[in-house]
Amino acid sequence: MSKIKLLRGEFDSRLKLQLAPGIKAGFPSPAEDYLHDSLDFNRDLIKNPEATFYARISGDSMVEAGICDGDIAVIDRSLQANDGDVIVAYVNEEFTMKYLDTTHLAEGYIELRPANAAYSPIRIDNLDDFRIWGVVVWTIKQWKR
Repeated sequence: MSKIKLLRGEFDSRLKLQLAPGIKAGFPSPAEDYLHDSLDFNRDLIKNPEATFYARISGDSMVEAGICDGDIAVIDRSLQANDGDVIVAYVNEEFTMKYLDTTHLAEGYIELRPANAAYSPIRIDNLDDFRIWGVVVWTIKQWKR
């Protein structure tokens, strides 16, 4: 099961990193050995600062979606969650991150689907304490430890 530790960041526009040109996973182009633009996480990743949170992921229930233990998720609470979105949900006094599956809504329940075959979906009906807390819009991953 993936657990979430919420982090509240200070949104400050002072951090600007140089953005390299489009990086290809094939052969490098010698003509593109210079930097073009800057990347500002606050400008480029955060659309609704007052409703956006970071969370550190703990667990492996979303590994097949590329979301792994230790990754940081950027969660926007102002967005409407749609079927198939990766969401952070509050279920029976616990936070969890899963895919939202509303295909059974007419039958009276929804499912929260993990991205790991070792875990079963969580069935949510009207007896559960359930809230969609936010929609995951980005994940940040550390490759070198």
